[in-house]
This record gives sequence, structure tokens and C-alpha cells, in this order.
Amino acid sequence: MIESVTTTSTSAAAAAMKQSMGMNKDDFLKLFITQLQNQDPLNPMDGTEQISQLAQLTQVEQSYNTNSNLLNIVNALGASSALSAISFVGSEVTAAGSQLSLTEGEMANVTFSVPKSAEQVSVNILNAKGEVVHTLNGGVTAAGESALAWDGKDANGMQLPSGIYSVAVTGVDAAGNTFAGSPFVRGTVEGINFSGSSPLMNIAGLEIPFSDLLRVKGVM
Repeated sequence: MIESVTTTSTSAAAAAMKQSMGMNKDDFLKLFITQLQNQDPLNPMDGTEQISQLAQLTQVEQSYNTNSNLLNIVNALGASSALSAISFVGSEVTAAGSQLSLTEGEMANVTFSVPKSAEQVSVNILNAKGEVVHTLNGGVTAAGESALAWDGKDANGMQLPSGIYSVAVTGVDAAGNTFAGSPFVRGTVEGINFSGSSPLMNIAGLEIPFSDLLRVKGVM
């Protein structure tokens, strides 16, 4: 729910003004009127002093109103950014990332790219400790994007638990030289997480920052 920022920021400005001056605009005007009503007719308040007090109030109020307006703009931009992020939900995206989410008993799709043709590609699956638990062999692979299916089992055929794993890709060209490939994440944006300082996309069981976004398929 996006609340109105005007009322909130105005109240905040009034509170800040009261903290700074010991009173807000309403308090000042009440005191000023009381002084006028109770002044000694034979010794009235100095007109210059009255104007000075009103000028001081005006300057301080303008300062806090400016801050309030800036706060409104910042909040409006934040709301706009949130709506923009939400518009990605349901879109198929490709993002940079070496993580892979495994659900026990289900196949996992490992996506990656290689900068040039390879006679052989090896995709190492690593656990949270950085240990290689399984290696997928891609064989001859053309330059560009590719995908391999992983059944979620280790090198001994034992089912691995659900969780987040890492992917490392290595290729070997026709001359026998090794080179690194680039794993990435591809899937449908299932939701947006706003709990942190920057929104994160929920994709295939992973949380991906928008800064890692490479490509969006279709019109949002």
C-alpha cells in the first residue's frame, strides 16, 4: 500500500520546526496574538520587533517547507521505482549469476555461455562449502548460450538436498587451451523483494539484483 506522503512529511516538518525553535507555526501565532492582546496600551510592542519576529517565522517555515517538498519528491521517486520493479513480475529474464537453486527430486536447468567454440565443456556444481559435488560434461559446444540438465545427484548418484549451489564453467578449445565460461540465471520473475536497500527479483528460487539483469523477453 502506498500512503500519501504529503500529510506525513508536513507533520514531520512541523515537528522538526518545533524541535528547532521550541514551537511550530501555530504555537508561534497563538503566542504572538496573545502578546498583542495583552500589551500595555501605554507601552505597546515595538513595530520593528513584531516585523522581525514574523520574518523569522517565515524564513524558518520556508526552510522546512522546502525540505518537506524535497522529501515528497524523494518519496514519489521511490514509489515510482517500486512500481517499475513490480512491472517485471511475470517477465522472462536473463541475469548474470553463478548460483543455482535445487529442489530435491526435481531437475535443475544449468544455463551458461562460452565466448568461443569448445571441444569440451565442463560444468562443476559446488556446494556451500565450495566442494565440487558433481560435474556435467557438455561435449562439443558452439559459442554462445547453452544449457545442461542436472538431476540433483552427486558423482556417486546420491540425491543431494535442496538448497543453493554454485556453478563454474570451463571450456577447452581445439588447440587444447582452457577458458572460462559464464553461468547465468534464466527464468520468470515470480516476485520482488523490497525488504533490503535495493529491490531483488525472485527467479527460480534465487534473489537477483536488478543490476545483474542482462535481458528481458517480451513486453512488460
